[in-house]
Amino acid sequence: SGIWRLLWGRCWGRGSVQEGEIRVRPGPGSGSIPNQKPGTMLDFAIFAITFVVFLIGAVLYLYPASRQASGIPGMAPTEEKDGNLPDIVSTGSLNQFLVNLHEKYGSLASFWFGQRLVVSLGSIDVLKEHINPNRTSDPFETMLKSLLEYQSGFGGNAAESHVRKKVYETGVDKAIQSNFTVILKLADELVTKWLSYPEAQHVPLCQHMLGFAMKSVTQAAMGQRFENDQEVIRFRKNHELIWSEIGKGFLDGSLDKSSPRKQHYEEALGEMEATLRRVAKERKEQGNSREVFMDSLLQGDLSEKQVLEDSMIFSLAGCVITANLCIWATYFLATSRSVQEKLYREVNLVLGRNSLTFEKLQELGYCQQVLNETVRTAKLTPVAAQLQELEGSVNHHIIPKETLVIYALGVVLQDETSWQLPYRFDPERFNDEAARKQFTLLGFSGSQECPELRFAYTVATIMLSTLIRKLSLHPVADQVVEMKYDLVTTPKEEAWITVSKKS
Repeated sequence: SGIWRLLWGRCWGRGSVQEGEIRVRPGPGSGSIPNQKPGTMLDFAIFAITFVVFLIGAVLYLYPASRQASGIPGMAPTEEKDGNLPDIVSTGSLNQFLVNLHEKYGSLASFWFGQRLVVSLGSIDVLKEHINPNRTSDPFETMLKSLLEYQSGFGGNAAESHVRKKVYETGVDKAIQSNFTVILKLADELVTKWLSYPEAQHVPLCQHMLGFAMKSVTQAAMGQRFENDQEVIRFRKNHELIWSEIGKGFLDGSLDKSSPRKQHYEEALGEMEATLRRVAKERKEQGNSREVFMDSLLQGDLSEKQVLEDSMIFSLAGCVITANLCIWATYFLATSRSVQEKLYREVNLVLGRNSLTFEKLQELGYCQQVLNETVRTAKLTPVAAQLQELEGSVNHHIIPKETLVIYALGVVLQDETSWQLPYRFDPERFNDEAARKQFTLLGFSGSQECPELRFAYTVATIMLSTLIRKLSLHPVADQVVEMKYDLVTTPKEEAWITVSKKS
């Protein structure tokens, strides 16, 4: 049930073995069987031995606790039906479960969902060994499409998948360039609002950055329709309900057990899909002066279903990743005066009195380091997944074909063997070429970077450079911001800061 039925049961199919139990009723007593001939006794002994061997084989096959996970160390199932799902639910998040798993079993570990083996990779070295031969699609997108039960991206031919991926990535890049001034204007509006606050007033980061991200993503993805605040409010309402259930309801199976919740989820998803279809129709029929993400999809020779799915993925993931990158970056800057001052000096050096332009983004190298360190410290996307399309091996262990492979990024990003003082927010660590290469390997930069994250980096750079030129950021005394790990890491509760005008 839950996330696993959708992500790995429906997509790749379940095993044909049915759950069952074999019971052997003992005979009335031990000793000889009366009135048996010697030949019959031998026949019975052969039968008995054969039956016991068969029974052991059946148990090993039917019960996953008794099967070897290709020699990979890990957990036996807690329950026959659900495997280790009860363990995940009891720890509170998949990320924390993986942290505990790798602490106990090492960087390569296994666990079970029902009768399906899952292998988790929890270090740079094992990820490096697996990613190179196997990575053909974005793991985050794979996971999200599966949760939404979007199947058109799976199982098609490689050439078609490559073309579709190229259309998607090109669409994101064009949306960034075409809508740069729109996003800059939205950032200016938010900073102007903060400038009007008294210095002691607490600023709700989550609320404001989510609103900023929603406006940025919807206008860059779907255009002028979302200059209307009422459209954004409707979008946000449906978005929050869908994302909440994806992150929680599917994981613990609670959505399937609650008819009212499932109905509300399906209604919200239906409304959002209807909005995307209306936007696609409008963009086809009308001339548009500013290109948006939807236009690239419509021009990319994709089916209506593919346009719907890809625009949904970008709208959902883009908003959440952008919002939380901005939230965590601003919060970490507020708690680190030295980092804040260094970023301020870089922005002044690069821009002077001029406005930020798209061309100047590449010159803000320290801002890139701040965002890299934000992603690492916050463990922004703590889990990703890939299907083992062909039998492979990691660390001399065989990973069978169609095994689900988890990338435990939340574990890797806090690994003391890869990152010195991993719990410290320190953008200086990305001065090191080795650190930058590790980050690229994990898919957070370079050619393997998630397109939604690339969009989020641009929006966050616009926001931070606008913010840091006009305001000083301050932490709220005695506030402890705890992390909530879903598909994207968010603060458990509202995160607050205070601001003051630059002197």
